[in-house]
Amino acid sequence: MDRCPYCAAQLSQPSSCAACHQPIEVDERATPFDLFALEPRHDVDVKALRKQLLSITRDIHPDYFATSTPDVRERAERNSARLNKAFEVLSDETARADWLVTHLGGPDEQTERAMPQAFLMEVLEWNETLEEARADPARLDPRLETLEQELRGKRDESTAAIRAVLTPLPSRGSPTLRRARQELNAIRYVDRALNEIESLRLARAARR
Repeated sequence: MDRCPYCAAQLSQPSSCAACHQPIEVDERATPFDLFALEPRHDVDVKALRKQLLSITRDIHPDYFATSTPDVRERAERNSARLNKAFEVLSDETARADWLVTHLGGPDEQTERAMPQAFLMEVLEWNETLEEARADPARLDPRLETLEQELRGKRDESTAAIRAVLTPLPSRGSPTLRRARQELNAIRYVDRALNEIESLRLARAARR
């Protein structure tokens, strides 16, 4: 890690100096992991990450630099925004996996649109249940509750499969990254379906 350009103290992370509390210009190429001084990995301690976020934020929150020069204020605002965005990525297991797959040279969701074959066998049945619920949102039968349970179970399975592929991290360009992307596609489908089920419930409640 570099030294602070203002007081020469050793830096523990690139956004600010813990010694002189100055926001520091961060390289545009810095990754979300770089901003928290972490090596890229799928397994992240989110509780520790949040604690680190709060610690760094105490040095770079823009409110602390309201009377500073414009360039210092802008730097604090920029670093704070980047750090918060990095936290959003790293604290969410799915978003973190998505970032890692892309970072390691795996296919993105536009290049690889497929989902796991076993998952596809159930999608048609799920879509049929959702279509029937759309036709009459005022009446939600028990099948929709069963579907919700199945979807949550499938999401857990896909999350576990991704965790297995990315722990430890595969080499750049590894063929296994395609499998991880397919599981991420499955999670995206599940999340859309779960959101629709919640919307149908809200629509039913509004009609009462």
